[in-house]
Amino acid sequence: MKFTKPAWVMHKDSSKTDHDTKRLSIFSVHVHPDGSRIATGGLDAKIRIWSTKPILNHASEMCNRPPKSLCTLSMHTGPVLTIRWAHSGRWLASGSDDEIVMIWDLDPSGRGKVFGSNEVNVEGWKPMKRLPGHESDVTDLAWAPEDRFLASVGLDSVVLVWCGYKLERLRKLDQHQGFVKGVCWDPVGEFMATQSDDKSVKIWRTTDWQLEAEIRKPFEDSPGSTFFRRLSWSPDGAHITASNATNNKGFVFIAAVITRGTWTSEISLVGHENTVEVAAYNPHIFLRNPASPIATSNICSVVALGADDRSISIWQTKSARPLIVAREVFERQIMDLSWSWDGLTLYAASSDGTIAVFHFDPEELEGIAPHSAQEQYLHKFGFVPPPIPEGFSHGTFTHSTTAASASRITPPPSPDRAQSQSQSQPQPQPQPQPQPQPQSQSGFGASNGINGAEHINKLVAKKSNKKRVQPVLMSSVPSASTSRSALVSTSALPPSAIGLGLRAFQVPEIPRSRQASHSASPVPSPQTYDADIEMGGPMDMDVPIDALDTSMSSASKGKRKASVLDTLEDRPSKPRTLGGDRPRETVAVREITSTSLVSTRPQLFEGANLLPVPPLLTFLSANVEGSDFVFEARNSEGDGATEVTFADGKQTLWLDYLPSPVLALTASTTFCGAATQDGSVNVYSHTGRRLMATLSFGSPCVMMHGCKLALMILTASGQLSSINVKNVTSFFPPTSVAPLLSSSPNCTILSATVRHNGAPMIHCSSGIAYTYDVQLFSWTKLSERWWAEGSDVWQGRQRANKDKDIVASIEGAISSTSIPEPHKERPTWWNTALTLGHLESKLHAAKALDSPLEYKQALLIYARKLADEGFRAKAEELIKELFGPIFWRPSGRDDSWTPVVAGMAKRDLLREVLSVFVRSKTLTKLALDWQDTLKKASNDDQL
Repeated sequence: MKFTKPAWVMHKDSSKTDHDTKRLSIFSVHVHPDGSRIATGGLDAKIRIWSTKPILNHASEMCNRPPKSLCTLSMHTGPVLTIRWAHSGRWLASGSDDEIVMIWDLDPSGRGKVFGSNEVNVEGWKPMKRLPGHESDVTDLAWAPEDRFLASVGLDSVVLVWCGYKLERLRKLDQHQGFVKGVCWDPVGEFMATQSDDKSVKIWRTTDWQLEAEIRKPFEDSPGSTFFRRLSWSPDGAHITASNATNNKGFVFIAAVITRGTWTSEISLVGHENTVEVAAYNPHIFLRNPASPIATSNICSVVALGADDRSISIWQTKSARPLIVAREVFERQIMDLSWSWDGLTLYAASSDGTIAVFHFDPEELEGIAPHSAQEQYLHKFGFVPPPIPEGFSHGTFTHSTTAASASRITPPPSPDRAQSQSQSQPQPQPQPQPQPQPQSQSGFGASNGINGAEHINKLVAKKSNKKRVQPVLMSSVPSASTSRSALVSTSALPPSAIGLGLRAFQVPEIPRSRQASHSASPVPSPQTYDADIEMGGPMDMDVPIDALDTSMSSASKGKRKASVLDTLEDRPSKPRTLGGDRPRETVAVREITSTSLVSTRPQLFEGANLLPVPPLLTFLSANVEGSDFVFEARNSEGDGATEVTFADGKQTLWLDYLPSPVLALTASTTFCGAATQDGSVNVYSHTGRRLMATLSFGSPCVMMHGCKLALMILTASGQLSSINVKNVTSFFPPTSVAPLLSSSPNCTILSATVRHNGAPMIHCSSGIAYTYDVQLFSWTKLSERWWAEGSDVWQGRQRANKDKDIVASIEGAISSTSIPEPHKERPTWWNTALTLGHLESKLHAAKALDSPLEYKQALLIYARKLADEGFRAKAEELIKELFGPIFWRPSGRDDSWTPVVAGMAKRDLLREVLSVFVRSKTLTKLALDWQDTLKKASNDDQL
């Protein structure tokens, strides 16, 4: 499992400056059905849409491809408490304490700077329909299976059910006697469940919207102070897991599992130390025995719980214990949880203004079944859903197994659009539509300004190249009526595309998810819209949505013959790059033995090359970690040119030619490097620009490695250089690796890499790993085989993440090349001495390689070992080193002590070390005294 908390996902306080950014609470998070983006709703009254690839992929995060923030939506006037993507992926529903439910649709022309801020929307989403009806805060939303219904609940104690096609209100359920704070749907489609502060969960039938059952027992003593009571229905339809339940007269906080049919709660999920706020089932069913057929006895589910104790637990219903418990993930309570549709990623949001992401490997969630298994299993219930309103369809869904990319929402066309389409192609069954309401002379619709309609400015293209602003009524955002007469529909769709002056905008065949307005409120005349501007040109989304077919269909082409002037505007949608029109080619890898290409560099003396030069190959490649980008070089076996290319998948993005054959390549998340046979190194950005002058080392490159902004080059003469590519500076003067090779006979270098801080890591065949210390101007040992002979904390056999656990990965590499020593008799203190020495060495290595997590981990293990052994002198010296001078001030002259180590405050680390010592039998008094001293020093610093 991988855990991450992207710091850049945040809702900011706009009243603060960039230097004094304050995080505002995030109340809701929901992941798009195709997993490409998440939406968050916060205290700033805004909805923010983020790309998930930079969250899950470190390389994508570093190169900002795709952009992290995709869109900011700011139509609500109060905090956004809940957001939910439709299952189709076309719509986004949001609920706020402004009492409004808003439905959002993709707006291809909505990119650009956000009004009143410095933010830029990479993609546009527009308010498609307002759903008024609640009289207080809207606390939760849920889409029914296949988006047949939308349910909204709020602090007015009311449940509103909306048609998922017409977006008109169907039912108002007001039988709750307290704030309603959670709603979910039965995956079968037969029931809906709601949870309220009246300490009940109510089950409603979808056939007649009457009460099926009421569950009260596990909620009788539940506190009423929670923000939400978000419940979830299992994907097999068998259980509901409800939050905010208790056992033992309210002293034990649980999540109650309610069984379908009997509607009783005999199962409790126990373990959280405070109220459970939200439950969320994984959308997949799981098989207890994957080899057995799908049957009720072989099915289980996975559910995640978020609580006010700041922890998250994940349970599998076949086990009495949780799979995972993540404690103190946030600084404040968890507000919302959302699983990705593939069931492998869990997103959590907290009122502290951050989100956390848990990403699992398929092997970690044992028995996960495909969605087709769930569909097959749900057929056994035999429930037949109500018919779809005539002329409406949500199409296929993004998570369907067939034609996901063709998913679309197709409301019936307006009369004007139908008329224009009939001129270009036959309509086999035209549907009659009510005529639009007559317009007043002002051109804004029959009821201009009625009901306090607010004027907003909208950009409209005219026949000249200039743009002018034309006012449009706020009522142009259709609003669902709460009366029965609202079911009579009027058209709010703009007319079909027409030629506008110099350019005819091509309207892509993206079915409009803006519904025909089913509101009794006035709508503007079609003449006040410009369909081409609203729909934009062909969509070029940075993060495509599977639910949208953004390709141009043949029906939309050739409707108007292009004029000569059109060619001035009709530029290719994809910008040109150097060599970008050429497909990527594959080359057989062979060693080049041609004498004309073999280096003829004069040898100054015998054995001038300290290290062997690698063979010259016809093809070399280096992948950018975490992405599909690949940097390649092709050396010609004859007199042809040497070529380097940068490709994405099968397409070349750019290329360059070099005067000498390439010996080595490297590619980091920010740059690429090519070392040639003549001792030169060329450094490029990912767009193909040379970031610095060509480096010349006078000796061929033997090993080269890049990490983020650091580039390391090791030449055949033994010279090692470490360069900061961003600042175009050297981390330290070039140094020789000769001292490392002379440490033992026949010693060779097995690998040479670099850390992001420029620290090189040299692994030698002698079983020792080195780095260069800039302060000492000397090579120092990171780790060595010696520690494996007696240290209790040697991690040689553990698999480690090279980015986060670099020291552990070094120990693993040393172990893989070591020969086990025969067992020997050792002195009494052997293991203790080697364990402490190994931990002290590991602290220095983690500090040199800038690995804060490993430094902290080693420090706490070291403190535990000192406490176990009762070494008071060592413990006191460690405390003083972390505490520093008692009267130290940042502006003081004493520079011998710094308050930070490996990017962490020393005194913060000391608090954790003292908490280890205080539990010791021999160091308790020492720890308590220093805890008091530390507390006084902290109080003095605050004064």
